[in-house]
Amino acid sequence: MNLGPGHLLLIGIALLIFFGPSRLPELGKSLGKGIQEFKKASKELTDSASGEIASDKDKK
Repeated sequence: MNLGPGHLLLIGIALLIFFGPSRLPELGKSLGKGIQEFKKASKELTDSASGEIASDKDKK
């Protein structure tokens, strides 16, 4: 799914209409925190799986 500049502008205008200009910074901040937490959890899961694979290889 490709989002071009026109689509992003349309989404931005819709957000501005629905939430208003005072709530947009708050929404952006919470979205950023959510993405950061998702990346952190994903990295922890990957590291955990890599550690288990490495320990299984050491046992053989």
